Amino acid sequence: MSFTRRDTLRLAMGTAVAAAVPFKVFADVDADVAAFTEGAEIGEGGITLVAPEIAENGNTVPIEVDAPGAVAILVLATGNPTPAVGTFNFGPLAGAQMASTRIRLAGTQDVLAIAKMADGTFVQARQEVKVTIGGCGG
Repeated sequence: MSFTRRDTLRLAMGTAVAAAVPFKVFADVDADVAAFTEGAEIGEGGITLVAPEIAENGNTVPIEVDAPGAVAILVLATGNPTPAVGTFNFGPLAGAQMASTRIRLAGTQDVLAIAKMADGTFVQARQEVKVTIGGCGG
């Protein structure tokens, strides 16, 4: 295949435009936390996060969060390209404020759970999970 001068200029201009457009490869965990907490102080205790210390496969890592008295729980995988794993909301008729699921982890990283309590305060729990085989293309 041969390139004409015009094709080369188009390719160069396209590359320049692509390089000038800012993009984010990894999302900002702090921005997700700030959006959930609206800038409020985050305390410790009152929430339990259960995750394995070592996960052989990052495609299916089981986690469980329990925060009695919570109205919402945000779960983040801090090393993933998209850190927000999910938000669990609990209404007044919820029997328990707990959730369990399987998540995908790109590699060894912290899993962070933040609970919004009924009185408007926030608490967090963090657990490091060592991943042998990454689940997000790694």
